[in-house]
Amino acid sequence: MPPRVLVVPDKFKGTLTARQAAEAIGRGWSAARPGDTIELLPMSDGGDGFGDILGELLGARPIRTRTVDAAHRPIESAWRWHEPTTTAIIESANVIGLAMLPPGKYHPFELDTEGLGAVFKAAAGRSAKRCLVGIGGSATNDGGFGLARSLGWQFFNAHREVISRWTRLHDLVTVRPPEHTSLFEDFQVAVDVRNPLLGPEGCSRIYGPQKGLTEFELAERCLGQLSGVLEKQLQLRHAEEPGAGAAGGLGFGLRCFAGARLESGFALFARFARLEERLRRAQLVITGEGALDASTLMGKGVGAIAQLCQRAGMPCIGLAGVVTDAARDAAAFTAVHALTPEFTPAGESMREPAAWLERLAAKAGAEWPVFR
Repeated sequence: MPPRVLVVPDKFKGTLTARQAAEAIGRGWSAARPGDTIELLPMSDGGDGFGDILGELLGARPIRTRTVDAAHRPIESAWRWHEPTTTAIIESANVIGLAMLPPGKYHPFELDTEGLGAVFKAAAGRSAKRCLVGIGGSATNDGGFGLARSLGWQFFNAHREVISRWTRLHDLVTVRPPEHTSLFEDFQVAVDVRNPLLGPEGCSRIYGPQKGLTEFELAERCLGQLSGVLEKQLQLRHAEEPGAGAAGGLGFGLRCFAGARLESGFALFARFARLEERLRRAQLVITGEGALDASTLMGKGVGAIAQLCQRAGMPCIGLAGVVTDAARDAAAFTAVHALTPEFTPAGESMREPAAWLERLAAKAGAEWPVFR
């Protein structure tokens, strides 16, 4: 039997989707080792690409729904529908994703999650019993406030005036839920981080800057008041849950406003991909993402793959655009290879990412010892 190689990368953010990365790695490895059997398994731990990857694994067909993006511009968003199991698969980055907006044009105070409501309602309208949603890659920091309003929740200040912008939540006194708050019998939210809603490790301070947020005190006051009123009035205590701070607090919002439960995005992917079964059939695993660094081994999918392999005694190669010393020193990887600066200048790899990743995989294959 020829050696079996499982290629299971995440996206190389900003350059390659997980599918494109897997295909490039597969081509490169096959060029160096044509006798090996290659199995491609693109991965998502809840961020960009989650909908397509889970949809393909389930054989779910695409559906399009009219809604608005994070800046309230009209869009038509794609999600997936699996009729036999009445399962909806939704990727929030296809609605409120940061990559959908012109760089630097909108401040997070101008953005919210309202557009997600139309997609959830469309799924519920098909009598979906289960919904799987990946929430990484968002442009928002509203704690799910916009989504809540689209689902019928109302928010009032001390003068009984409706609060319509999340930046006015510091005045929140009363929350009025809709008659029905549960959308699906089984509502699973794939999160790729474990941050709480508030504090030094919360969504505003950790992920806000990459979205253009610098006014941390106001953001914290607003989300803190929202959390406090929900706890006091409705006994919804979810701000400290791991993942509540995912996607600008959307993890928290889905817990409070839609009765969802938070789950590791990687665990969700691994279950639907039957990952352990695939690993048992392989002799080598190749994974990768844009950067292998200290955060890779702190809950991210690529790090989880490497740690699974380490426990199983399976060799695992990590490929990336950049590899830090922390990742090189990690015992979970048998070998790591970086595009820059050793292999090619950063500008070159960004211009032709698939071609350079293919060459890097061929180099890794040529250096890999013969299978025993």
